[in-house]
Amino acid sequence: MAAGTPKVLTAIEQLALSRRHLARVQSAWNPPDWADLTIYGMYAIEAAILAASAHLGRTLKKTHWDKADFARELAKSHGMPDVSELVAKLNTGRKATAYGDEEMPSDLGDAEDIATEIEEFVDAVDQLIGARSQP
Repeated sequence: MAAGTPKVLTAIEQLALSRRHLARVQSAWNPPDWADLTIYGMYAIEAAILAASAHLGRTLKKTHWDKADFARELAKSHGMPDVSELVAKLNTGRKATAYGDEEMPSDLGDAEDIATEIEEFVDAVDQLIGARSQP
């Protein structure tokens, strides 16, 4: 691969990346570490969305909004949890944590509920692509 050329991950590789981010989320809700919850929660969901898109042969733009739209589509067409609104909230929280140029969303809700919602989505993507049956 030439220098500067982005690596294209397979659905299984994207899902593995999502699970690594999810591990950070799962260790960040008690007591709540909003930095890890928002940053790694966002990364976990986005990697899972990209895993689903790779599995389904869909190309997504690199925007959070395109990924949120695809998450909404996954909910409608595949019965997956709809995390499209959570993507927007986590993205704002991520920017508040990382850059300080946004306020932390006041409607994020309970930290444990967020971690659970993220895990349920990652598990749904896992089921969609059949990763647990893969070597």
